Amino acid sequence: MATLIDSLNTLFWGYILIYGLLAVGVFFTLRLGFIQIRHFPEFIRTVFKAPQADRGGITPFQALCTSLASRVGTGNLAGVAVALALGGAGAIFWMWVVALIGMATAYAESTLAQLYKVRDQNGQLRGGPAFYISKGLKAPWAGAVFSLALILAFGLVFNAVQANSIAGAMEGAFGIPKLTTGLIIMALAAIVIFGGIRKIARFAEIVVPFMAIAYLLLALFVIAMNITEVPAMFALIFKSAFGIEQAAGGVAGALLNGVKRGLFSNEAGMGSAPNIAAVATPNPHHPSSQGMVQALGVFIDTLLICTATALMILLSGVLGNGESGIVLTQTALSHHIGGAGHYFVAIAIFFFAFTSIIGNYSYAENALTYLKWASKPGIFILRILALAMIPWGAYESVAMVFNAADAAMGLMATINLIAIVLLSGLVVKLTKDYFEQNKTHTPTFNSDDYPEVQKDIDLSVWDEKPKQD
Repeated sequence: MATLIDSLNTLFWGYILIYGLLAVGVFFTLRLGFIQIRHFPEFIRTVFKAPQADRGGITPFQALCTSLASRVGTGNLAGVAVALALGGAGAIFWMWVVALIGMATAYAESTLAQLYKVRDQNGQLRGGPAFYISKGLKAPWAGAVFSLALILAFGLVFNAVQANSIAGAMEGAFGIPKLTTGLIIMALAAIVIFGGIRKIARFAEIVVPFMAIAYLLLALFVIAMNITEVPAMFALIFKSAFGIEQAAGGVAGALLNGVKRGLFSNEAGMGSAPNIAAVATPNPHHPSSQGMVQALGVFIDTLLICTATALMILLSGVLGNGESGIVLTQTALSHHIGGAGHYFVAIAIFFFAFTSIIGNYSYAENALTYLKWASKPGIFILRILALAMIPWGAYESVAMVFNAADAAMGLMATINLIAIVLLSGLVVKLTKDYFEQNKTHTPTFNSDDYPEVQKDIDLSVWDEKPKQD
């Protein structure tokens, strides 16, 4: 079994996804006319538009915060440090490139998730890749495979991975036993998770902006203290990326590690964030507007938070001391603010990873709806299993289980990428429709303009148009 899982991971992450995610990002960037650059101001406007009152939905801002809760995790603190240690400063440039083209992919997948969303038996909005794979491509079996892979990876095993990171950081900084940390996280997560998707969204809406702003403020403080050295750091990033300046890993190492860590961090194209994008009531009431909200999530995750971590490490001068991962980040911050840096990183990891657990669970609950297992007993069993993985993951790290999650994520990402490319014509049509309307009035989705999908979408959702602000 271990050999099979390792072979799948080599296939997915060594060949298909590294190149596939990049290729799909470039494909949508070109097909949509560099939407992430030309229409970036519109991306910001769609997030801060007044929320619409719609039965069973969450606001665009809540959807952004919930997806950021999942995106912003240990990858932003530990993953960036790994990329720097293995690929040198140039790896950060390639993380930026991945994020910029990934914004187009994130836009496409979340726009499709919005279009094909449905209302469940409890009146809640649901949707995601499984729904557009099943309805848009007429492949319900592929939607089922995708959902099972997502539940395994995001709903269960990744919770153990995040708990393991929190427990390790807490033990190192405060001497708290790992199992104790795991049980505390489980209890806190239960309070949020048992409240359902809407409570998760309300929790994320408060905690995610707080943790992101606190982290970015600290980074700005460090940058301000070292402002004279900042231009040299950016020069180092660009020079190392193209081999002008010799660095660890060379150009190939910078490229590979930057791309890999960038993809892991922002999740664009993975098929994860569309699950929460579908639950939002967009404003304007058009699928494209929620696509823009989720594309902005990729920008915040990588171009803001990952860059903040990278600059703090590079400005500290500790890169190349043999450390990697979270230890390197802690050492760098301790260099800037003394012993408090060790504790700050431990607390930041707690918030970043804890919100990832909550965000990941929300995706799994959504996938359960597609499989028609979202009865009260089905959701209860998922919640118990998801919570049980937390103390287990905190206490012991079993490599094979984590490798299995990587394989499951590789499978779901591969299915998702094929689906969004096959449905790309629809994404282009929706995008043109949105911006044509936007020239004269607030865009509104009209199902009559899309006869090719009228039989496949939930017309009750789209015909129930909230008042525009």
